[in-house]
Amino acid sequence: MALIRWEPSREVESLQRQMNQLFDNLMTAENGGSSGTAFMPAAEMHETPDAVYLRLEAPGMEAKDIDVQVTAQAVAITGERKSESKTEEKGLTRSEFRYGRFQRVIPLPTRIQNDKVEAEYKNGVLNLTLPKAEDEKNKVVKVNLG
Repeated sequence: MALIRWEPSREVESLQRQMNQLFDNLMTAENGGSSGTAFMPAAEMHETPDAVYLRLEAPGMEAKDIDVQVTAQAVAITGERKSESKTEEKGLTRSEFRYGRFQRVIPLPTRIQNDKVEAEYKNGVLNLTLPKAEDEKNKVVKVNLG
């Protein structure tokens, strides 16, 4: 029998991928089961001693089409994309419309002060600054040595 190293962070990432896939499947079914995948914006997060920073790519959207709700433990972002592209060449017109709703719930690695969140939406990128709760910033954990 082989020993396998347990890596909790890998399991959390796997769970997040599965949840995102579940939302993709639900959204595709809501849109009449259309072919292709549902729109799911990419996100990245990094943490400093004072805050958590979250970036979400939502190109082709306007700020009024995005709704952000923040609790002390998670960020829920919903939005709707409506875009149209039209090209004309050699007497032919090609027009494409892309519509799609998305919802993404992102768990936070630490408690934050949800009443002091700052948001900026510019050039299709949503930037959130999520300041950590004071008790989390000053948290000291005593480690027993045997």
